[in-house]
Amino acid sequence: MDAIRLVFSGSGGQGVITAAIILAEAAVIYSGKNATQTQSYGAAARGGVTRTDIIISEGVINYPGVIQPNVLMTLTQEAYNATSSIVRPGGLVLTDPRFVETAKKVDAKQLELPMYEQVMTKIGKPIVYNICCLGALIGVTQILEPEAVLDVLDERIPKDFINMNHRAFDLGLVLGSQYQYRRFT
Repeated sequence: MDAIRLVFSGSGGQGVITAAIILAEAAVIYSGKNATQTQSYGAAARGGVTRTDIIISEGVINYPGVIQPNVLMTLTQEAYNATSSIVRPGGLVLTDPRFVETAKKVDAKQLELPMYEQVMTKIGKPIVYNICCLGALIGVTQILEPEAVLDVLDERIPKDFINMNHRAFDLGLVLGSQYQYRRFT
């Protein structure tokens, strides 16, 4: 596997940075890969556009920033508008149709999955939406084994919330697995 460059973007408070940290830790600690994760916040910590860059590689990572991601996961319209043009041609854009209306002008596979709806229908607590999105990303791309992410969740999440987070991850994994996308150029 060559390096895979990902950007997660959304609104402050949605947990996109937490999801990115979990992904990077799963890559390094449980998958034996190299990974970097950087983040930036919009004008407001909550409500402004938040962006986090992740690179996962078998080899050395020379620069932690992502200029043209293979995969862009964006969770708000404002974040989509700000970042959709950066995705690498032929890449993947993952969104939730409840929050993002995609544009035809993006030269990438755009996949809209009802992640929020699944979380609210099956779990009823929006706090695990980011973990469902992470599960969908893993299901679609198969960049890591799901168990690696679950192991990080088990270490990072308080005991009382592990089951709910596992359920959210599994919901996303099932959603994403229906649309496997393995092209990383």
